[in-house]
Amino acid sequence: MTWELSNFGQHLCGGSGIGELMDDLGDALARGGDRICMLGGGQPSHIPAMDAIWKRRIQEMASTDGVLEQVLGDYEPPSGNLAFRQAVADLFSQQFGWPTTTDNIGVSAGGQTALFLLFNSLAGQMPDGRQKKILLPLVPEYIGYASQSVGGEMFCAVKPRIELTGDHEFKYRVDFDRLTVTDDVAAICVSRPTNPTGNVLTDDEISRLASLAEQHEIPLIIDNAYGAPFPGAIFTEATPIWNEHIILTLSLSKLGLPATRTGIVVARDEVIRSMSSMMSIVGLANTNIGQAITRPLIQSGEILKLSQEVIQPFYREKSLRTQQVVAEVFDDALPYRVHRSEGAFFLWMWFEGLPITSRELYQRLKARDVLVVPGSYFFFGVDESPWPHRDECIRVSFTMPDEVVADGLKIIAEEVARAYATA
Repeated sequence: MTWELSNFGQHLCGGSGIGELMDDLGDALARGGDRICMLGGGQPSHIPAMDAIWKRRIQEMASTDGVLEQVLGDYEPPSGNLAFRQAVADLFSQQFGWPTTTDNIGVSAGGQTALFLLFNSLAGQMPDGRQKKILLPLVPEYIGYASQSVGGEMFCAVKPRIELTGDHEFKYRVDFDRLTVTDDVAAICVSRPTNPTGNVLTDDEISRLASLAEQHEIPLIIDNAYGAPFPGAIFTEATPIWNEHIILTLSLSKLGLPATRTGIVVARDEVIRSMSSMMSIVGLANTNIGQAITRPLIQSGEILKLSQEVIQPFYREKSLRTQQVVAEVFDDALPYRVHRSEGAFFLWMWFEGLPITSRELYQRLKARDVLVVPGSYFFFGVDESPWPHRDECIRVSFTMPDEVVADGLKIIAEEVARAYATA
């Protein structure tokens, strides 16, 4: 017997791109074996220096009377641990001059949960019957947003300008000539660096988006899962920004703590109160462990030093080595391009005129134990008119060991060459 599902149930229980991605990663981990090239997820690398810090912090908590018992055995307020929020507010105030207090800092069960709650509280079906939307000023954008609406189509998006910046390189830019904020837009949202492309919107682009948002009296949501000030996986100049018209989300995941599911929201006080109310309803309280592990690092400012001196150089070098492998294994005659790598954990690869879809390429690679993410999942909210580009791209993670990444890229090059050769 199958029980009837509500509209909410049908939408969230019917599968999604992010669900398929996580299922594939889980299946690959369960099967194990050195043959699996997991180049599909946002799993951070195990950086030895960071792993050592997490181990040290756990030992410190375990050896201090009452600390671990409190962390594991007590509920915290749904807005987060007060001392943790104070540490975050003080860090941002002291380092960047932002007028942040604990009233401006909230905690959620991961950054994606924070965005789910923010999107659905701001957009969707309104009390007067209107359908409001989240405007993505540039796609491709994060796959995890796509299915988050619980009340109808939520996203509208603008196709990017594509700049060819080298023989095998390109870059997306926000097309401000086509960007229009209509009355049905509840908020503007960008990730910085952009997941999946590693694109970093410039300070000027962010400033123009912030001005548009303020002009229309809506928030600009900046998803900072990979960016500055922490975890700092960003390889170009990008100034951290926040004011009362901006909602900034951060996460402990890309520091190397994805299993702690700890997100941070920086926003005006009424937004934090709303977040606290929603968290109490859907989750009762937040997890304590991530807040406890990182609080001394935030209080001392060490988290910024680690981001700048450990995390950023690690991923920048990983990106450069991966790009070198791409140059070695792909035939120059193939029409391939890689988005300029400015941050995050991925290379975004474009095969212009690819005779098969990125979804079919994904299936061929999966059959050879190489997991990537087909690019079509990241182009949502745009009109449905034919646009071949959305089916010509894949996202490739470079966080796995170098030899795994290299082996996977060799197979990708072989399958892409085969697709063109047999067309």
